[in-house]
Amino acid sequence: MSALFVTATGTDVGKTFVTCALIRSLRAQGRDVAAIKPVVSGFDHARPDASDTAALLASLGRPLTDATVAAVSPWRFAAPLSPDMAARRENRVVDVPALVEFCRGWMAGPEPLLIEGIGGLMVPLDDRHTVLDWIGALDIPVLLVAGSYLGSLSHTLTAIDALAARRRSITALVVSESPDSTVPLDETVDTLRRFAVGVDVVALPRLAARSEHPAFAKLAALLSSAA
Repeated sequence: MSALFVTATGTDVGKTFVTCALIRSLRAQGRDVAAIKPVVSGFDHARPDASDTAALLASLGRPLTDATVAAVSPWRFAAPLSPDMAARRENRVVDVPALVEFCRGWMAGPEPLLIEGIGGLMVPLDDRHTVLDWIGALDIPVLLVAGSYLGSLSHTLTAIDALAARRRSITALVVSESPDSTVPLDETVDTLRRFAVGVDVVALPRLAARSEHPAFAKLAALLSSAA
């Protein structure tokens, strides 16, 4: 694994949780790893410790400072909206070419890199580009995170089709159990395995923050084999 893009079928399905767990698992194996989340919305400048960026930094064992936050997440917006909407509230834009070059700069480093996206796969970044366009420009494989809520099957298979249309390789699909879901996690996983042929599907039950689970070691092994 030189670089991997962590994306999702939608918002709040466990993308940051999975990214942080992967970082901890890789570090526990004695492996170096870097991680960034270049675009963040819903960022409270008075409470940076409550952000996804802070969670990544903690997993990396790095301090939470203005400099480290800016280095990992240079595009930060206050409104909890899609990046294009949140940026517009601040009379700003997400400069997608600059975003791509920022990621490539990190990809040139000596450590394997996890790039966490924002929201779902088709979230708009500006007036013309989505997260999928960002992934395509970087030309790296994807770790797709989905939920187990009612409707997730359609959302997940649609995301897989969208990635396939852009010829993006999916290293693994993580099905993160949704809270209070009426659909059993194991049945969701079984169905996705039947339809997502050739994709490694990993079930992740609901866990407390910073909990460990064998699924994370399995994911780390998949990433190693894909390197």
